[in-house]
Amino acid sequence: MASVRVHDLRKAYGAVRAVNGLSFEVADGGFLCLLGPPGAGKTTTLRLIAGLEKPDRGEVYLDQAAMNGVPPQERDVAMIFEDVALYPHLTGYGNLAYPLRLRRVRRADIDSTIRAVAGMLHISHLLNRLPGTYSGGERRRVAIGRALVRRPRVLLLDQPLTDLDAKIRQEMVAELKRVQHETKQTMIYATHDYEEAVAMADRVLVMKAGALEQLGNPEEVYENPRTTFVATIVGSPAMNIMRCHVRWVEGQVRLAHPAVQVSLPAAAPPTVEEVLLGIRPEHLRIVSASEGIRATVEVIQSLGEESIVDLRLSNGVILKFVGRPDRELTRGAVIGVRFPAEHLLVFDASTGQRMRL
Repeated sequence: MASVRVHDLRKAYGAVRAVNGLSFEVADGGFLCLLGPPGAGKTTTLRLIAGLEKPDRGEVYLDQAAMNGVPPQERDVAMIFEDVALYPHLTGYGNLAYPLRLRRVRRADIDSTIRAVAGMLHISHLLNRLPGTYSGGERRRVAIGRALVRRPRVLLLDQPLTDLDAKIRQEMVAELKRVQHETKQTMIYATHDYEEAVAMADRVLVMKAGALEQLGNPEEVYENPRTTFVATIVGSPAMNIMRCHVRWVEGQVRLAHPAVQVSLPAAAPPTVEEVLLGIRPEHLRIVSASEGIRATVEVIQSLGEESIVDLRLSNGVILKFVGRPDRELTRGAVIGVRFPAEHLLVFDASTGQRMRL
């Protein structure tokens, strides 16, 4: 296995800056997720690490050795694409054996390696079958197995679970996490799905327009987003965001929204006139209409023990609530909402950057 270091990586296609000054490190045996919407530069970043693209600027290092100019086949990096391609004329065994045969590995070693990896991925029953008989999840497992038998220095996965149904995707997420834990394989995984990222990775790198927006462990990125972009892409449902005017009243900052007013302690008068007030859906508190900000229940989505509830404020803004309400809610009911001060986040309205009052 190998560590990975990317420094000031840049790649443009005409006027489009696919990767724009990206820097990060992954420890040997680490698991990093690149999280961002389509077009954020995730795939290009992986292709630059694999050597399938040449950077316009910046460096890629594996175990401190510079890879710029090193051809893909000499980097010992495996990449699994969104569109999984297996050899249709080869059985599962043949697909897994193919990269080992290219390396002229002894037949006995090939067999023992394949049996071990197949057992780990629960695909032993697929070894004598052709890919045309596999389900989507089985194809992903065999493709991952074909990469793992090589024991590459780094395994790159480019949204390999995108088109799977929810149940199979959930199973595959658990399998990948387990396999990475058992093999200590260095992995970089690209996805636009927040739940995939936090379920698997040791660290999450949020990307926007080819640049690093925030890097940290899943809990840190979720609880302390540095920007409104991170706050809204990390979490499901996304953080509630409201634009508020700022006033300084008797040693406190008063944030005024057409339907909401919140006062927060501050060390000094603020230097901005508008901010974005954020709160996670699970941190809202539902009370009686007389005890909080009035809101109307619009939609209730039951998730078993919890519910996702759409609440319409007096000016038409919709807030998302997630949790187990203390009272039974019905569509059209008028209730109250509270915003606990300890869970409120404030962002600069012009830059989207987190503010400390």
